[in-house]
Amino acid sequence: MSQKTRMAPKPDPQSLSATAADSSAQVSIDPFFHILKFVPYSFLRPPRLRLKLPSFSLPSAMTVFSLILLTYFMVVSGFIYDVIVEPPGIGSTQDPATGAVRPVVFLSGRVNGQYIIEGLSSGFMFVLGGIGIVLLDLALDKNRARSIKVSYSIAGISSIVIAYVMTTLFIRIKIPGYLR
Repeated sequence: MSQKTRMAPKPDPQSLSATAADSSAQVSIDPFFHILKFVPYSFLRPPRLRLKLPSFSLPSAMTVFSLILLTYFMVVSGFIYDVIVEPPGIGSTQDPATGAVRPVVFLSGRVNGQYIIEGLSSGFMFVLGGIGIVLLDLALDKNRARSIKVSYSIAGISSIVIAYVMTTLFIRIKIPGYLR
């Protein structure tokens, strides 16, 4: 009485749908389907194509770095804001004493608004600071000559200092009375 009953394995639903699709294609009631399936291939031969798949090589590290830096510049300079809102490139104000119209680069008093030149100049300062950090990283390479290390260090530190000072100046122009 101790017979083991074996059950057939359950077929998975994917194989069921695949076999159903194959059987429905073979049992088509359309006569033109059967004619077009066999007749052209009885006297026509498809050509042998010797196509090679295109080979794509990876871009160089400098290309990837340049694309990332360009993307960073576009993001921090407010490119999306400029496309959506379409602000003027540069503003103008009238001098109350002389009545002359003079150009204004920064939209003073509004934190969430900018002219196009304002965004580009502040974005350039952010990129300049980032390049300074990259130069400082390059100065730490042990395989470089000492003079190159010193040059990279001076260029990196000066880039970071210039970017910081100019960004602080931009913020003070943008928001009068800030950090005072």
